[in-house]
Amino acid sequence: MVDIVEILRKEYPDVKGTALHYTNPLELLVATILSAQTTDERVNIVTKVLFKKYRTASDYANADLEELQNDIKSINFYRNKAKYIKECCRIIVEEYDGKVPDSMEELIKLPGVSRKTANVVLSNAFRKDEGIVVDTHVMRLSQRLGLTEEKDRDKIEQDLMKKFPKEKWFDLANLLIAHGRRVCKARQPLCQKCVLKEMCPYYEKMNK
Repeated sequence: MVDIVEILRKEYPDVKGTALHYTNPLELLVATILSAQTTDERVNIVTKVLFKKYRTASDYANADLEELQNDIKSINFYRNKAKYIKECCRIIVEEYDGKVPDSMEELIKLPGVSRKTANVVLSNAFRKDEGIVVDTHVMRLSQRLGLTEEKDRDKIEQDLMKKFPKEKWFDLANLLIAHGRRVCKARQPLCQKCVLKEMCPYYEKMNK
């Protein structure tokens, strides 16, 4: 199989990990929860202020819910996300001594934490590859490139994990996300600019 990761790595040498801004696992966990159905750019604007106000899991756990909601109100679904973050941090304080757990099994038990969220935290903050981050970009590109026929996020992840060696999982997700944002867009993909077009079933189908 042609090495998609190597091709995209040459195309995007600037991509080193998530586009979310963070300095520790807790910040990344909060940012990733906020990022669901919201752009990373918007999240980074909000967290620039948020992370100065809330520095520990206890700060979030003890926060007034209405005040926390107000702090993130420019984020989509901010009410639910504030509840998730507050409850999530309460559990982290009570069960993990205030430290974000570093395993998939423990992370996905936390409120508001899906496999996607857990994979972002594990791979970026802890350098642990227990899976592949499958966001909307990775879903779309995996389907267009013929890497999967699945529609379900978790099943797509399993297909990708079988097709790529573990040491490439981290780069694969981040590079597909970058390519999805810059070239292989949802509505108007820039197929003529795509470095993967010669191996892409979607491009072949659209250009018959």
